[in-house]
This record gives sequence, C-alpha cells and structure tokens, in this order.
Amino acid sequence: MVRFLLITLLFLVLPSAIVKIEKRSQSGTVQNEELLRFSGSLFGPSTLVFDPAMNMHDIQAVIDSIHSRQTSRQAEFTKARYALLFKPGTYRLDLKIGYYTQVAGLGESPEDVVIEGNIKSLTTRHGNVLTNFWRAVENLTVVPERDSAVIWGVSQAAPMRRVHIKGNLNLFDKGYASGGFLADSKVDGVISSGPQQQWFTRNSETGGWKGGVWNMMFMGVIGAPTSDFPQNPYTTLGSVPVIREKPYLVYVRNKYFVTIPAIRRNASGTDRTVAEKIIPLKKFYIASPSIDNAGTINSALRKGKHILLTPGRYILDESLKIDRDGTVVMGTGFATLVPVKGNAAIEVAGAGGVILCGITIDAGRIKSDRLLVTEAGAGGKQRHPGISFLYDIFFRVGGPDEGSAKSCMVINSDNVVIDHTWIWRADHGNGVGWERNRCANGLVVNGNNVTVYGLFNEHFQEYQTLWNGENGKVFFYQSEMPYDPPSADAWGHDGINGYASYKVSDNVKSHQAWGLGIYNVFYDAPVIVDNAIETPAHLEDSIRHKVIFWLNGNRKALSGAS
Repeated sequence: MVRFLLITLLFLVLPSAIVKIEKRSQSGTVQNEELLRFSGSLFGPSTLVFDPAMNMHDIQAVIDSIHSRQTSRQAEFTKARYALLFKPGTYRLDLKIGYYTQVAGLGESPEDVVIEGNIKSLTTRHGNVLTNFWRAVENLTVVPERDSAVIWGVSQAAPMRRVHIKGNLNLFDKGYASGGFLADSKVDGVISSGPQQQWFTRNSETGGWKGGVWNMMFMGVIGAPTSDFPQNPYTTLGSVPVIREKPYLVYVRNKYFVTIPAIRRNASGTDRTVAEKIIPLKKFYIASPSIDNAGTINSALRKGKHILLTPGRYILDESLKIDRDGTVVMGTGFATLVPVKGNAAIEVAGAGGVILCGITIDAGRIKSDRLLVTEAGAGGKQRHPGISFLYDIFFRVGGPDEGSAKSCMVINSDNVVIDHTWIWRADHGNGVGWERNRCANGLVVNGNNVTVYGLFNEHFQEYQTLWNGENGKVFFYQSEMPYDPPSADAWGHDGINGYASYKVSDNVKSHQAWGLGIYNVFYDAPVIVDNAIETPAHLEDSIRHKVIFWLNGNRKALSGAS
C-alpha cells in the first residue's frame, strides 16, 4: 500500500520539476515507478527544499531519481540543474550527488543540518572520476555510518565548503582523480587523497592527511601535513592573508536570509564567528531562467536589488551590469549564464565590495571579447576601496555547445580576491577543435592587489594565465596546456615554441605564487613548448614549489621554466 498522504505532503512543498520517484510497499520493496510534478517552491522548479518532518524514504527516492538523471550517459552536458536545500534538523539519507547538483544546509551553523548516512560522489564513467565536475556540498554536518567514510570522488569545479564530517573523508572513488577544493571545513577523522593528483585545502581542520601525488596545498589548515617540498608533494602555509568565506542561504524563524561572513586576515582554521551582515531575502531579486533575461535582471540591479540566480541556463543578449558598491550576485544549483551576441556575461563597472558566487559562464557561438570583466571605473579609479570577492566562478568555452571568446575572466580593477575558479577551454564535448572553440586566455589580470586561492585554468590557445598587475598573489595553480595544437608552427609566437601556461609580464615588479602544477598532454602533433612559466628574472624566486610534468606527446615538449 503506497503512502499517498506522505507523497501529497511532498507535492505541496517541493518545486515544480518532473522527478521519477519509486513507489514502495509497506515492506519497503519497490513495486513500480511514476512521474510526479512537484510545485510550490519560492525558488522555482529546480530547487527542492526538504524539511526533517518529511518521510526519509520519500526524500531518498526523490534524491535517488535526481542522481540517476544527473549521472546518465548524457548528464555531463545536460541543461538540467538542481539545488537540494535542507532546513535545519536531522536527516537519515544516502546523498549521492551527480552533475550540476548543489547540496546545501540552510542552518546558521553547519551543525544545524545533520545528515546521518553519507554523501557520495562516485565513479560512473570510464572507471575513474576525471570528469566528475560541477557539483557541490555546503553548510552541513555528515555522520557517516560506522566504519565508512564520506566519498568525494571529484575533479574540477566540485567545491566542498563549510562542512563538518564526523568521520573520515576520501577524495577519490575508483581510478584517477584530478583536483579539487575544500574550504572552511572540519573533518574529525583522516582525509585520504588516494590517487588525487592535486588538491587545495584552505582554512580547515583535519584529524590527519594521508597520501598525495603531484601537488597538494594547504593554507591555514589545522592538522595539515608538514611541508617538505619537493621530497613530498605538500605545500603548507600557516595562514591565509585575507579571506571572507562564501555567503550562504539561511532559513531561520520561517524566513530566508543570506549571510555574509566577515573578512578575516592572517586566518587559520574554520570561521564560525558572527557574520558581518545578514541580508533579508526580500532585498534580492529572485531570478528564474524561464522568465528572466538580461533586461529584467539589469532592471532589478538598477533598483538596488541583489540578485539570486536559481538553477538553470540564462540566455543573455547583453551583459549583467553591476555598478553599485556592495552588490551580491549569488547563483544556486550551478546557474549558468550564456552570452549570445558577443557580449560579456557580467561587467562590474567601477564598483567595490562586490560579491559574485556560484556562477557558471558558457561562451556563446558569437565570439565574446571577455566573458566576465571587472573594470576600475572612470579615470581608472574605484569609488569604493572595499575588496571584491568572487567564489566558485566556472567558465566553459565549448563542451556543452560550440562557443568562442578572446578571454574568459579579465580583472581590470584593484583589490579583488578570487576564491576557487575553474576556467576551461573544453578538450571534449560539443564544438571542440582548434579552429572551433577558440580562446586565447583563461585569466588576464591588469589590476593591482589581486589574490587567487585555487586557480584551475586549462587548454587555452595562448597564455593560460597572463598577469600584468602589481602585487598579485596566487595560492595553488593547476593547469594543463592545450591538447590540440595542430602543429608546432601553429602554436608559437616571436620565435618561441608554444606559450607558457603562467606568464607574468616583463614590467611587473611584485608578484608571488605558491604550489603551481603544470601538465602537458599533446595528442595530435609533435608539439614543442619552450617554457611552462615565464616571469621577469627578478621574480624567479617568488614562484615557489613548481610541479611540471610531461604526460603525453613529444618528450621534448617541455624544457623547463624561466
């Protein structure tokens, strides 16, 4: 006998999305399946809001259905996106997470939402997790079952933030894994990296760390392994010079708020202090991809609203223009912006103290000059001296669809902190080829006092990273050069073979970087590249702990760094 009363409850509180749910008999066995259309969420059709009073079996069935859909053969570039939000309380669930799925607690503290069971990102294709991208877990506590560990088998664009794991954490499942990001989290047990090739951990606490392949970096991490580079792959720094943790959505006293953590300096360990600011949701314009476009969102920005982008793809015929100090633009469920007329997706024009978080940007078929740009403003001056923060900003040129750009992220303003970004010219998927998904640079920095924590930047056709500003700092860098130059002659300049991955311009006086991993995989031609890193001679000693690997192609592909 099916629990019609409980399914009716879900019908009333979950959003309007077609989700396959298993019918179960009283004995718990699966009898058959049906499609239900859920409705009623404030955040639209792809945001599911769960309450601990709901039946756990029914919640599990919905989550399993979404996971099945988001790990199918076509899921890597599906247009479907989901945010799974949990109101404060305790849940007994096995949370398996696939593509374009954000799982987040709605508590003021990670301890307010407790998952008794597990959270897993598992091997689903090719016997490894090298393409386990675009998924996230935030702001909750996990109590894994006895003798089990949380399994977070991921590669790029899969952040884990503000979590408390009361047990062990494995950063792999089966086969190879290639990079990830952990921040503001506490792991009571041991973190095992296994075959993870590179990983960045910031402002966290751990009961121990085991393993490491090429490039593992720790900043402000209590319990981090001792740095002994290059004898081991660890780079360990005791504190983080300046950071504000990523804002998060909270449900308290039957109302929603966005919490903005305070800025910390020389910080180590997690941040559980009183927030700097709590913004009521009524001050946000809640955007929906089914009804909103650049015009409606820009209208809300001009009225002084912050923006919350609900899950989905937003087709933009002009850029979103941010010119008000302190504006917050928050994406949920991997909300994706697609410029379609050669425009940028986001322009920050002279404003300071801006916060952008949780946004994916895809290049359109008509080539854009930049996909995201922060400008200094009229006369090169910012009206507001405050630091702007960008969290979990992901770019794709090709992959989902054919697209091109000159550069992905261009930082022309001063005082910007980027906390985790993956900038990707696609090496597989749709619209991929040397003459198809054209893009010269992933990141270009012209502003001063710009800091990046966790820079993943890959496969671009000239410099992956081009740094022209003063007093720049990069903590952890993961970069593969392009796989697909058709010939040595097609990929070079000024008598130099290829382009360095990391380029600091000749006139820069001050620049520092730690923990740089640069890798070469050349498939189609006997390509030669002279340098992985290029800096002025006086900055050579400021680029610390470099890892440079040849993986495939011409064995003379990489001669060194200069």
